[in-house]
Amino acid sequence: MNLPEYYVLLALSSGPRHGYAIKDAIAADSGGAETPRAGNLYRVIARLITAGWVRESQPAGAPAHPGVPRRYYGLTAAGRRALAEQTVRLKDTARIAEKRLRDAPGRS
Repeated sequence: MNLPEYYVLLALSSGPRHGYAIKDAIAADSGGAETPRAGNLYRVIARLITAGWVRESQPAGAPAHPGVPRRYYGLTAAGRRALAEQTVRLKDTARIAEKRLRDAPGRS
């Protein structure tokens, strides 16, 4: 799983969102470091749908949008598991990096 996919899954972990809300959540979650463009975002979403980790979802009570209806996306059970597994891998990787940086010769 690459970082954009992780951020999309993370954005959807609190419930279904439409594309623009996913983009905003990614920007917020990354402290502005990641701000996906629409074309890239929808390619990532399409890959996640193909993988079975995301599905189109219309949440109850979603506000009507004038013009073209918004598409909402939500995590599947498999997507939630994939997010949890990747989160554990990232934590483990961060621990390894911290140890190496702490033990590196010449550190300041």
